[in-house]
Amino acid sequence: MEVTIGVQNLPREIAVDVDSDAATVSALLSGALEKGGLLELTDVRGRVVIVPAAAIGYLEIGPEEIRKVGFGSL
Repeated sequence: MEVTIGVQNLPREIAVDVDSDAATVSALLSGALEKGGLLELTDVRGRVVIVPAAAIGYLEIGPEEIRKVGFGSL
C-alpha cells in the first residue's frame, strides 16, 4: 500500500510503499502525534523513513492493492 506524507514547508511529498495495512499506519500516526515524536515507516525494500510528527501536514493512505501478474483477460 502506498502512503503519501505531506511535510510542512516542503514542495514535494514523501511516497512510501509499505506492507502494513491502513489501520496500522493510522495507529502509528496517532501515536506519533500524541507523543509529539517521530513517525517511522519501513518500506517494502527495508528502508526506514522518519518524519517529525510536528512537521506532518497530511498523510494519505492509498487503497490496499493486489497486483495482478500474468496474462489475465486482456
